[in-house]
Amino acid sequence: MLQQLYVKGCVKEFVEALNLMVKVQIVIKKVLWKNDFLFPAAIWLASRIFIWTAMLLLAPKLPLPAEEFLPHFGWGVIDAWDSMHYRAIATSGYEFVNDGKQHNLAFFPLFPLSIWLLMKLGLPFELAGTLINNLAFFAALYCLYFWVKEHYGINAAQWVTAVVSLYPSSMFTGVIYTEGLYLFLSTSALRAFDQNHYGWTALWGAMATATRPTGMALIPAFAIAAWKERRPPVAYIAGLTTTIGILLFSLYCAIYFGGPLAFIEAQRGWRPTLGFDWQGWLNMIMQIVVGTKNWQYGWVENPSGGIQDPWYLLLLVVIVASGYLLWRFSSGKLFYGFYALVLFLLLLASEDWINSLLNLFMVLGGGYVLWRLHRQLTPVTVIYGFCGIGLLLASGGTISLSRLAYGIVPLNIAIGVLLSRHPRQGYLILGIFVTLLAKIAVGFAQERWVG
Repeated sequence: MLQQLYVKGCVKEFVEALNLMVKVQIVIKKVLWKNDFLFPAAIWLASRIFIWTAMLLLAPKLPLPAEEFLPHFGWGVIDAWDSMHYRAIATSGYEFVNDGKQHNLAFFPLFPLSIWLLMKLGLPFELAGTLINNLAFFAALYCLYFWVKEHYGINAAQWVTAVVSLYPSSMFTGVIYTEGLYLFLSTSALRAFDQNHYGWTALWGAMATATRPTGMALIPAFAIAAWKERRPPVAYIAGLTTTIGILLFSLYCAIYFGGPLAFIEAQRGWRPTLGFDWQGWLNMIMQIVVGTKNWQYGWVENPSGGIQDPWYLLLLVVIVASGYLLWRFSSGKLFYGFYALVLFLLLLASEDWINSLLNLFMVLGGGYVLWRLHRQLTPVTVIYGFCGIGLLLASGGTISLSRLAYGIVPLNIAIGVLLSRHPRQGYLILGIFVTLLAKIAVGFAQERWVG
């Protein structure tokens, strides 16, 4: 009975939120679609309204599964999971013991340092963290929009901006996480390098390496791109200077924790070993292909147990077949029926299944699209994209892969440019993004793990 109530409430409230998003998008398309100055701001605002509506208005009305504890809804919904560590760093500083457990030294310093500065000005932690992440994402959209427009035109710029704003992991740009800040800094560094502004490349790059571990992928990317394009020595110097952010953090670790690589050792709390986690990838792929129950409780724990959940296999066939028909055809009542069915099934899917699907989509799918368009994108864009993917694959785990890959902006650029050439299918994919964005926002507000 509780599950039925959850499904009915979820569908009803989601439709209301989706209608609001559609109305906002109609205004954007009619009034602001061709305005370079207003378009990034409008889609930023639309995505903020949608995310916060799902978290603050939709999530409290949906029943929780019986095993879940009751979260405290309100402004505090933006302060959960990783934000606890940022709060501890901003208020009490770093702590670390090399015991393999989770310690906040694994989180890079620029974001909590920025929060600390605003808190010194009198702002509470929640407001300071939210302002930094959201305003940085606002700046990232403008930087990304005009960078893409310079190389691929206004149509591609609009699609890329839409992808970055509406992809499910963009929910993390609306809460107290580093996504918005890192997207701004890394995009600014890449754009500056493309424009031969090496001083800005060094500045933004150094700040990026002080924000997220994936910032380290910028270092080889700049060096390889400078060599490939036969740039002057100053390009190599700028790329090398981006190491300042991580070197300062390393120096801090050496002084206070007795080792310059203590921040890497702290990662063991989330990723026990470095290298490609083939077992994690196998589990993730098989959970999608055959279902969690069939894989975990059937073939893994009881190889002779057979199929535990035959309905999953049937629903997967329906989703795959419907997705194929949607991509091939783009009109008719049957077409919209299939599309509604796909959205409905995705809305009811578990968070674990959605996380696995998004991991594969952004890492493998994004990597494929990046390779497909590699001759049409700028060299530093392609090189940083693959360096970032390589860093994620070698990180020793599959936790939060979709969110971390979302922060690698070339993957978003490649997907956006591809969709700009297939707009009908692109609108369908954006609709799926919005559906999953609402689901992830609700899950985060209800304090469930969503990546």
